[in-house]
Amino acid sequence: MNGVIENYGLWSLLPPLVAIVLAFKTKQVLPSLFAAILVGATIIAGGNVFEGFSNTVTKYIAGSVASEWNAGIIVFDIGLGGMIGIVAASGGAKAIADWLATKARTAKSGMAATWAMGLLIFFDDYSNTLLVGTTMRPLTDKLKISREKLAFLTDSTAAPVASMALISTWIAYEMGLLRDAFAAIGVEANIYSVFIKSVPFRFYSLIMLGFVLMIAVTGRDYGPMLKAERRARFEGKLVGDDATPLASKELTEMEIKKGIPLRAMNAIVPVLTVVVMVIVGLYISGKSSILGGDDMDLIARLKESPFAFTVIRDVIGSANAAVAMMWASFLGSLVAFGMVLFQKILTFEEAMNAWIDGAKSLVIAIFVLVMAWGIGSMCKDLGTANYLVGILEGKISAEIIPLAVFVLGCLIAFSTGTSWGTTAIMMPIAVPLVFTLSGGDTGTLLYATIGAVFTGAVFGDHCSPISDTTIMSSMSAASDHIDHVKTQIPYSVTVAIIAVIVGYLPAALIGINPIVSLVLGYGLAFVAVKFIGKEVEDPAYALTFKQNKKAV
Repeated sequence: MNGVIENYGLWSLLPPLVAIVLAFKTKQVLPSLFAAILVGATIIAGGNVFEGFSNTVTKYIAGSVASEWNAGIIVFDIGLGGMIGIVAASGGAKAIADWLATKARTAKSGMAATWAMGLLIFFDDYSNTLLVGTTMRPLTDKLKISREKLAFLTDSTAAPVASMALISTWIAYEMGLLRDAFAAIGVEANIYSVFIKSVPFRFYSLIMLGFVLMIAVTGRDYGPMLKAERRARFEGKLVGDDATPLASKELTEMEIKKGIPLRAMNAIVPVLTVVVMVIVGLYISGKSSILGGDDMDLIARLKESPFAFTVIRDVIGSANAAVAMMWASFLGSLVAFGMVLFQKILTFEEAMNAWIDGAKSLVIAIFVLVMAWGIGSMCKDLGTANYLVGILEGKISAEIIPLAVFVLGCLIAFSTGTSWGTTAIMMPIAVPLVFTLSGGDTGTLLYATIGAVFTGAVFGDHCSPISDTTIMSSMSAASDHIDHVKTQIPYSVTVAIIAVIVGYLPAALIGINPIVSLVLGYGLAFVAVKFIGKEVEDPAYALTFKQNKKAV
């Protein structure tokens, strides 16, 4: 197809395979990612290890930090980590956990509350993962919910929600892809309407949201997650004995100054400041971008009705999310700093030390994130995703395209760790392909294919150990990263299989209404939870555990 595929072919799959295998084998994410980048860079350098090493460090690692977007995410993480450090040291986090504990007294209600908060932070997946995980962690720790489960709850309500929200940082990107794809097939359409029509066909994302709630309210789990939950509930171990949480003990075990009042507002106000400032920052950034652009119709609409729904949608979609999040995290830090000084809870030096400890706690996680960006960039140069697309292109019929696109999207996103990169590659190919092979159909088959592109990317992003949102979920939950991936994969695979059985196959083959598919999907998800899952706090297991403990 292109020079990249002809040059590297099957070799383009080696680096992500090295990263994934080494990460699972050694449980050391950083060296695994470094080794994978080195392998890929050496392949690109024609086998020259010295040149490969040089490019690994300068182009892929340092180059990732030099990216304006990536640098913004790093600064956001540092600012938010510092704010959380002050909130923890001031007793605000403990106070809010104590307050939430009066409302969510059981593990089930605590997990349901975490799921609900994940739905509320709908405007951006990065903000979602960091805010939900760090805010709810004191409560879930108190209720003896494993860090792996918290990471799963956080991860599974981030990209699925943000990618389908009517207003979010995703929407301009998705609409841009759809606009280009429809232009390529010569079909005029209201692109926002196309976006809305594709939502019911996002079977994986929609069923996953219901599946997560079912797991929470039933208190049932299976696979590695069941083991992790029983470890937390019965042994009191929130992480495994050999785990390496992505947030250091400087934050997770920070001691609260003795004798200070525990006030929930010292946590609630800074967190709300971040949430509100992200939204306001997105509007300010997007407005500036539009006014500096050449879309005169949009500029006119912005000036005429600055707060109309469609205008807000387009403004937020045009925003630089990294800039808005940087503003928000540092404003949150300043608010937290000012509150503890004003109340004389901490001295200036104590508050500064708490901020530094909070920021330092995320250093390893940020390194992992940088490595993940590096391997993503390297896989792009190798043409990994293009090679996978080339395998199936021209070899399938119209009726099987939604299924093939979904599966291929899962593989690409899992291999490269990027959902946006996956959709950017798949959409320009999938839409013209299904349109041509179906004889110009613009109905169910087309929208099922669009939904398959978006949700296949989300699935791979969920499961991949080199995905930035997966890493950030581990970071905010203070979970061991590989343990998070191991415990989440069985659930993601379950939902993906259900999405195929009730969604992409019948939607393409018989044109079934997507609402019917979703109802059937939720039914199958409940069956899976009910009959595959086991009750974490099963009385028989609890009795056996007590007997074994006495025997020891």
